[in-house]
Amino acid sequence: MKPQPVVAIAHTANPYQATAHALSLLPPLAVEPGDKVVIKPNMVRPKPPESGVTTDARVVEAIIDHLQGLGVREITVAEGGNPGTDKAFKVTGLREVVERHGVGLVNLNKDRGVEVEVKGGWALDRVVIAETVLECDKLVNVPKLKIHHMAQVTLSIKNLMGCLVGNRGLTMHHRLDEKLVDLATLFKPVVNVVDGIVGSEMDEVVGQPVRSNIVIAGTDMVAVDAVGAAAMGLDPAQVRHIQLAARRGLGQGDLEKIKVVGASLGEVAKPYSTRFSDEKLKTYGLSHPLTPEDLEYMRRSFTGRDPAVKDPYAE
Repeated sequence: MKPQPVVAIAHTANPYQATAHALSLLPPLAVEPGDKVVIKPNMVRPKPPESGVTTDARVVEAIIDHLQGLGVREITVAEGGNPGTDKAFKVTGLREVVERHGVGLVNLNKDRGVEVEVKGGWALDRVVIAETVLECDKLVNVPKLKIHHMAQVTLSIKNLMGCLVGNRGLTMHHRLDEKLVDLATLFKPVVNVVDGIVGSEMDEVVGQPVRSNIVIAGTDMVAVDAVGAAAMGLDPAQVRHIQLAARRGLGQGDLEKIKVVGASLGEVAKPYSTRFSDEKLKTYGLSHPLTPEDLEYMRRSFTGRDPAVKDPYAE
């Protein structure tokens, strides 16, 4: 029988202190001084962390300090996923942090891609992964606490999409939930640290910021995502890719079987709206509230990607 996964929740407005505290609540990380460690934040757009869109550089800084305190010498922060990644490094303050700490910084959009077989994939046979990620000994996964307009939430599992090289949307967005789980089989992060100081409701890029003042951390990325979903007021049992990942044996998706330490979900959970944001609707030439014709169009569009999605724009 697998041991009960532990997920830590630190509740404070200071991103550095919250991260350091969350990590201190976990068992010692399984890293060695000679390991090459890659830290993978979420820098999906060149927006400041207060927007709810990007990982706070102070969260990354606390992780760097923690790793260096464990004697790790070779650390690289790496991210891809959008054409503005270099600008995002600057806007978020991440470039300044890595320079101050003497660690590497890699834009995975410019990295060499390596084709990897997905054994036993439900929807993916092969993917192209950034070489920097493939060659590391340990991966630290640092997503943002956000609602996602297709995947319901974007947390640890969804953040792994940024390790792909090439057209990620073209590769992933059809049968997204199954593909997210297929992709997750290729990785086992040494720890997942969710920046929920300021999260994003309604959408992952153009939603509204929500101040939750939490950092969630754990080694089981499915358990971390289940707790993260619950912290946004969602039932993780209804988040399809989390449950598919649990069924695949990638971790624990049942809140009742997860040991939460630090702050409780009862203390920190708050409802995040899942209403599709007006700004994103405008990019589709639609408006809110959606007309019956708009809803039918969007249902047809999304059902082709994921049959379980009937109306992703309902309140």
